[in-house]
Order: sequence, then C-alpha cells, then structure tokens
Amino acid sequence: MGKLDWMDVSDLSFNALLLLEKMHLDYLPKMDIPREELAVALKGNPAVEWYLRNKTAGLNSWLDAVKEENAGSAPTRERIRQAEIEVLENMNDWLVYVVNPEKYDQQSFLAWDSRELREIADFQNKRVLDLGAGTGRLTLVAAQEAAEVFAVEPVTSLREYLKKKSRDRGYSNIYVVDGLIEAIPFPGNFADIIMGGHVFGECCLQEYREMLRVVKPGGKLVLCPGNNDCDNEIHEFLVSRGFQWSSFLEPGDGEKRKYWKTVVGSSREKG
Repeated sequence: MGKLDWMDVSDLSFNALLLLEKMHLDYLPKMDIPREELAVALKGNPAVEWYLRNKTAGLNSWLDAVKEENAGSAPTRERIRQAEIEVLENMNDWLVYVVNPEKYDQQSFLAWDSRELREIADFQNKRVLDLGAGTGRLTLVAAQEAAEVFAVEPVTSLREYLKKKSRDRGYSNIYVVDGLIEAIPFPGNFADIIMGGHVFGECCLQEYREMLRVVKPGGKLVLCPGNNDCDNEIHEFLVSRGFQWSSFLEPGDGEKRKYWKTVVGSSREKG
C-alpha cells in the first residue's frame, strides 16, 4: 500500500506518536518508513523515542539499529521537521485513528451499499461480533436487526468515538469492547455471527482458529478483508476453508471481495 492522504499532517505535532498504542508500535518495523527520516525525527524528539522504547520493549534493538545506521551531526530544526512530516505521512492511517476518527469516518470507501452485508447474513435477533470495528460501519448495519452487537476494537480513540456515535444514533444494543482478532475477548460458542472489515489476514490461521472458537455451532463467519478482486494468499486461505465469496464495490477504491461461511461439524474441528 502506498501513502494514504486521509488527513493533512503538515501541521501535526510529532508528539501525536505519543497517542499510538502498543499494537501500532509492534508493527512499526514492518512499515515502509524511511529509516533515515525516522532517525532524524527521533533526534529532535527524545520524548517520542523514550515512549517508543518504553511502550514496546521489543522495539529497542530495532531502534538501536536505525540510529546506528544514521548516526551523524545534529540536524537543523528545518531538517528535523522535514523528517517528521515524512514519518507522519507514512503513518497517516494510524494517526487518523488516534487524532481524528471523524476524518476516517468520512472516507469514501466506507460508503459501500449496506445490502452487500445484509444479503449474506441474517442479523435478526442474533448475537454479533464485529472484529476491528473501527468507527462502526459494519456494527451499525448489524445493530439495526441484531439482538446485540459487540464491537471489538483495540484502539482507544476509536472505541470512544464508536460509543458516542452509537449513543447519538439511539442504539442500546451495541457494546464496545477492547480486543484483537487473534485474541477475541469472549468465551467459546458465544456468537451467532462473527464479522470483520479490513481486519483479517495478518496471521490467517491464528485469526481463523479464534473465530472458530468463539462462533456458535451453525454460526456464520463474514469477512471483507479489503483485498482487491484478484486471487491472493488471503483468498486462497479462505476458499480452502470452504468460504464462499463474491465481489463488491468499495467507492473510490474499486472492486473488493467478501467471504462468508456457515461453521458446522468438521470445519470447527480442523481450523
């Protein structure tokens, strides 16, 4: 994925990184942030470096390597700000989540037709889990018919935003909780429907097994991983586990794929 432009970071303080959570920072070494720019930015922001090191101890050796590779004379304030902007631009999505969830909620790709979800899942009087609920696009569709919807979201600012959004729209059957798709905070056989948008695929087998654990016998799994309309590793994994699929339009982002499966018998056992 290239740089996103969901929000303008040009006036954003580099201290915004202090709002990031451990789940973000654990992923930092996998990102395409230019290491030289990160090293320069951290030279000008020792408090941010302290936070990164103490929030996620596993980053320390990686940060040491980044700094060693880019040791040099003290950069100017202008050079530091240039590096800050480069780093912030590469974290655009994360920063939207923690700084301005309303801006994320306005993105055009969230304006997909709600029938794309309703056509593959009957939410009437069901107990539903929405994994990686974000600002609640799937949650609110399900909540119109479901008995209860548990919106599982690991980012604090997104949870608070979704709680307020649910209250403002008059929903009393939405429960927003902290949690991850690979460690769902509910007991086995809990949900009739488990769904997730743009969340599945980092650790496919672990995530799939967690969903199998939590879904009731005869329950349904519904996933929209955000993959384009072409075969890839996520597609092959889900199809090999018996998921049906079709394509749908995400406005502004083209054709994507959605997957669904009723979980019974041997599919629960195999994982």
